[in-house]
Amino acid sequence: MRSWKTWVLASLMCGLVACDVGPAPNEPQAPGTPEAPAGLLAEVEAPVATLHPKEQLGRLLFFDKRLSEPPGQACASCHHPSTGWMGPDTHGNATGGVHEGAVPGRFGNRKPPSSAYATRAPLFQPASWAKGVFVGGSFWDGRATGEELGTPAADQAQLPLLNPVEQNNPSEAAVVAKVCTGPYAAHFLLVYGWTMCQPGQAARAFDNIARAIAAYEASSEMNPFSSKYDAYLAGRVRLTDQETQGLELFEGKAMCASCHLSQRGARGEPPLFTDHTYANLGVPRNPLNPWYEQREFNPRGWEWTDQGLGAFLQTRPEWQRYARENLGKQKVPTLRNVDKRPSPAFVKAYMHNGYFKDLKSVVHFYNTRDVLPVCRAEGPLEQAVPGVDCWPSPEVKQNVNTSQMGSLGLTSAEEDALVAFLRTLSDGYVQR
Repeated sequence: MRSWKTWVLASLMCGLVACDVGPAPNEPQAPGTPEAPAGLLAEVEAPVATLHPKEQLGRLLFFDKRLSEPPGQACASCHHPSTGWMGPDTHGNATGGVHEGAVPGRFGNRKPPSSAYATRAPLFQPASWAKGVFVGGSFWDGRATGEELGTPAADQAQLPLLNPVEQNNPSEAAVVAKVCTGPYAAHFLLVYGWTMCQPGQAARAFDNIARAIAAYEASSEMNPFSSKYDAYLAGRVRLTDQETQGLELFEGKAMCASCHLSQRGARGEPPLFTDHTYANLGVPRNPLNPWYEQREFNPRGWEWTDQGLGAFLQTRPEWQRYARENLGKQKVPTLRNVDKRPSPAFVKAYMHNGYFKDLKSVVHFYNTRDVLPVCRAEGPLEQAVPGVDCWPSPEVKQNVNTSQMGSLGLTSAEEDALVAFLRTLSDGYVQR
């Protein structure tokens, strides 16, 4: 009888799923689940040839729709390459801004952030104890700190798999069983060892699944630095006059670069367009978010308010004293791929709650938030148009950033120039 190792190597030689090497040897492994029907691996282009084995494994995990309960939702279902590794549901973006989970009718409370360039975030930590400023971590509120697995990206990769409003798996062991009985079990064992699918190894195996996903998220496939702006920094292309004006505004009058760093680092590394800090921009509540109707998971209903970083800090005794001054703050996202979309008609959602639906509105909000009056539900402004006649009040009124936005004095043409520059940050630029 063939050994387990022989079967693993034979599977790998067959390209994992491209040929039949027969059943695996009868050795103990985690409790299995039936094989999923064909087609449950998310469709995606061929991988970058230079991916290392761990990155290749992470890629298989990232696009595997079997890793939810019921099957059907992969990591890529909310972080797709066609949209810059953000939410690919144009209808969901156009309405609530959040995405539906594996269980129909269940929605999360925030918009999926980009998974691209996210692995560059440092461990969550205080940047200034005196000022209560925090940096690093993953998720909008920083709760994936990196303390468990050594990187915020790996910590983050575990949570959606078990979240009932996302992939909804009942346990770590259930996820491991799907991997160990799936089409790339051999690859998993080759990368992390022959014992990973044996009884008693579920916790270790689950950690390694997350590490593999994070390895793929750190790969050149998800972090290609291939935008027009990267080509511009390398001296291979010129920006148009409007894009050049937008860059000058971005780094000057509009003060965007104070948080979204746009120049190479001290060692020549490409800019990430984030400083990994947290801020409350005064974004209005998104009344279209289905989360307000999710009474099973949000018992407060319409009274729920997204307190962001402050709410997370409140759960940690060592940081509780900084919670109040961080209420409403959300992580500063990278602006890379901020406008990447599969077609011009595709709608993207912006900010942590998906309130805005186009870049022009976002820039206009930064420019005029403190210039226009506050919209009112009653009275002379009841028919007012947000962004034209008024802006709704912030969802969280404490700690709103007033030093770098709100009254920038930009003209409409300057707003357009900023949008034109932001569009140069989409990966996949091809010089003509």
